[in-house]
Amino acid sequence: MTRYRPPQPKSSPYISKPGYKALNDELKGLWTTRREVTAALSAAAAEGDRSENAEYIYRKKQLREIDRRIRYLQKRLDVLIIVDKPPTNQQQVFFGAWVELEDEEGNSVAYRIVGPDEFNVEKNWISMDSPVARALMKKSLDDEVSVQRPAGPIHYIITGIHYTED
Repeated sequence: MTRYRPPQPKSSPYISKPGYKALNDELKGLWTTRREVTAALSAAAAEGDRSENAEYIYRKKQLREIDRRIRYLQKRLDVLIIVDKPPTNQQQVFFGAWVELEDEEGNSVAYRIVGPDEFNVEKNWISMDSPVARALMKKSLDDEVSVQRPAGPIHYIITGIHYTED
């Protein structure tokens, strides 16, 4: 058995201004947390035998996770492109759009297309790299969109497009 995993495909580099600020704030918060964890790790290391010291082992693991996230955020923030203006053609679906859809049974749903670093299921924000968003890109009002799912394809009709925050 091999532990090799193929690399993940590159995600889109686009992000909204509030999304960028949230990632930057997370990075600053991680540096603060890292200082606290490092102090707790030093105290746990001073207790003696590290092989059976649960606090030491836990803090080392926590520090590794924090460092991994810090490295990711530092690299990711360097390549992100902030999109803070709506597109010139607001009759088509692009990054930042709220898209209202209706399926074959007449059920309506609205999604906002955001960057892969800021999607949120509770807010109906979907990543522009998701199958639904990819199918919606550059479509216009009243266009029919087909999305392939494991359960079979689903068809939507675009009933609304807008670029306001709410």
